[in-house]
Amino acid sequence: MGVSHISNRSDQPLERWSRRGVLTVLGVVPAAVLTGCGGSADASEEAKPSASAKAAATKKPVVSVSPADDTRKAGFGDPVEVTVTDGTLASVEVTGNDGSALAGTYNDAKTRWTSTRNPYSGTKYTVTAQAEGGDARTATFTTRSPGETFVGYFTPEADSTSGVGMPVSVNFTHAVSDKAAVEKAITVTAEPAVEVVGHWFGDTRLDFRPRTYWAAGTTITLGLRLKDVQGQDGVYGTQSKDVTFHIGREQISTVDLAAKEMVVKRDGATYATYPVSGGDADHTTWSGIMVISERFKETRMESSTVGLGDEYDISDVPHAQRLTTSGTFVHGNYWASASVFGSRNTSHGCVGLRDAKGADDNSVAGYRFYESSMLGDVVIVRNSGEQTVDPANGLNGWNLSWEDWKAGSAL
Repeated sequence: MGVSHISNRSDQPLERWSRRGVLTVLGVVPAAVLTGCGGSADASEEAKPSASAKAAATKKPVVSVSPADDTRKAGFGDPVEVTVTDGTLASVEVTGNDGSALAGTYNDAKTRWTSTRNPYSGTKYTVTAQAEGGDARTATFTTRSPGETFVGYFTPEADSTSGVGMPVSVNFTHAVSDKAAVEKAITVTAEPAVEVVGHWFGDTRLDFRPRTYWAAGTTITLGLRLKDVQGQDGVYGTQSKDVTFHIGREQISTVDLAAKEMVVKRDGATYATYPVSGGDADHTTWSGIMVISERFKETRMESSTVGLGDEYDISDVPHAQRLTTSGTFVHGNYWASASVFGSRNTSHGCVGLRDAKGADDNSVAGYRFYESSMLGDVVIVRNSGEQTVDPANGLNGWNLSWEDWKAGSAL
């Protein structure tokens, strides 16, 4: 190939060329040919972008939203997710028609955004997503409403002040099978800070308390994040709120039914001492630590409501303060002789103090003790001849050791 090219450029016959000259020319030609075939042509091709590279460079980022745009009954059990192909995400905003917003996080490549919590049920959401160098994408979806719902009724009341023995008690309107999920959605915090643990009494009640009584002056915050938490199959919570309670002064009253006496201590110092009468031998008073859960200046007491037939029916019992759900009260008594108090146990199980009919005599023990008390105050009964009250009978979880209390948590 090289020789033919040379001969075309010469008028002289090939045989007149010297061998050295021919070799010299032949030595140059292959170099030129190699350069043309392997160097210049390749460099030229590399300088030009390939068809696939051109196509990739012109692709626009594509944003996708889950749940999909215009979904009418989207689930609310999974987070919202926004993804992009052929690009990266610049911003994502998810807002609900209830005024709420969903925060979220990106993956390292910024190709996926995931909400940090699930969307609420029965809510319309608008998703606005912007990819780098692309147009904003807007999508809407509406989550379905739950079939059945439950709420938790709590004690004490919001913004109330209670005694140092008051637990935070939540009673649910439906039985809870997924106790861990529900308990995880409820927080109880205290200031000054103290460890607070929940304990389940059956399937519908969850109480919270610290190891020992609350410190006087404590502020307690109950956080309910039950909305869309599944308590049992197909039954979801509806509440999302914070509630604050306060603890007042410390008052702990100890009733010794052997001595027929009650000693009231306020902030560690003896505040008052009252003669009392407890349950007789056939109707012994519960022993143990009890908490005042209801207070009535006057109330009706009927024996039939506590399984005692028609033994009594008193329409105006003064200064009654409930200690158990089953019917144990500490209350005033105007119908017994004054000599009974401090000397004999004659009641049907309640702790009685001398009082006056009408509940207006401020000189009697029943009146004075009632006026000095509040919900959540502790009343300890000793030497009653009865076993310790069941912790679930009233707000009386203090009768459980700390280890046994913590064992009742689902977490």
